[in-house]
Amino acid sequence: MNPVATEDSVLEVPPRSFWRGLRDLLISAVVVSATALIVSFISAASAHAQGNQGNQGKGELRIGYQKSASLFVLQKAQGTLEKKLAPLGFGVKWVEFPAGPQLLEGLNVGAVDVGYVGEAPPIFAQAAGAKFVYFGYDPAAPRAEAILVTKDSPIKSVADLKGRKVALNKGSNVHYLLVKQLEKNGLKLSDIQPVYLAPADGRAAFESRNVDAWVIRDPFQAAAEKATGARVLADGTPEVVNNYQYYLGERGFVKNNPKIIDALFADSVEQGIWLKKNLRQAAELIAPLQGLPVDVVELALRRYEFNVKPITPAVAADQQKIADTFFALKLIPKPIKVSDAVVTAQP
Repeated sequence: MNPVATEDSVLEVPPRSFWRGLRDLLISAVVVSATALIVSFISAASAHAQGNQGNQGKGELRIGYQKSASLFVLQKAQGTLEKKLAPLGFGVKWVEFPAGPQLLEGLNVGAVDVGYVGEAPPIFAQAAGAKFVYFGYDPAAPRAEAILVTKDSPIKSVADLKGRKVALNKGSNVHYLLVKQLEKNGLKLSDIQPVYLAPADGRAAFESRNVDAWVIRDPFQAAAEKATGARVLADGTPEVVNNYQYYLGERGFVKNNPKIIDALFADSVEQGIWLKKNLRQAAELIAPLQGLPVDVVELALRRYEFNVKPITPAVAADQQKIADTFFALKLIPKPIKVSDAVVTAQP
């Protein structure tokens, strides 16, 4: 494995142009995905019927992904999944979305068959009545989200956040991280001043020191560390949060096409193993596709694990805890039962 940059090193990239690149990444993702959504929604009914043919002829696996989903970005670029599915008579259609909620809507209306998201979007989608199922997950990545402070901040512990302004994206994975870290340190959300901002606005507030801390995930976390020397105050360790990533799908497609799902799992595991053994090379392939510096992508890849497995009751129970927390915080309108949206659960 190649040497990896340390978390406190600073990338020698002019901050303005660097963050402009991140902004352009988000803008381009929105434009591309909006176009893809229009085309996909128009053809959703016919494509969905074709995709549910199983192995009875030519089919198509429509995959919803985000540009930040590094493994899917790699698989798409390398064409490895297409090779896996060809003997089964299936092709692959990649549909890009700007974020998890839009991807879940794509699943709900039948524009895609499967997708890959973090913990929060499916909770909100299920509470809104969206139709989807969990069928796989990647191992926990508790270091891929964190509470950041500036490198010269006087804040030394989570307990020091009492009364301070903390920026975060409301209703996201990091919202749960913040709640659990505060609980661990004897605090509640009411003990701090939450400032709800999207990642780009959160970064601006953090850099301008209009907030005292920023709760964020990768790759934004890695970008802030590399570009500004931001310091990790706390992350999901030890055993505070898991930060799983989930494979979701349309229930009928997942049940009717087990060989396709097996092939998706097999390719994801194989490419994930290669990625972790060749971090620098993988980052060099992925970075230009994400519009990010190689060192930022490499650091983010270090903190994720790629070894998809079928959902288990224990993993579903962990997701249920997040759902219950979000209901208690009045982030979702009603309680949900995560197990209602789980298939192929195993002990």
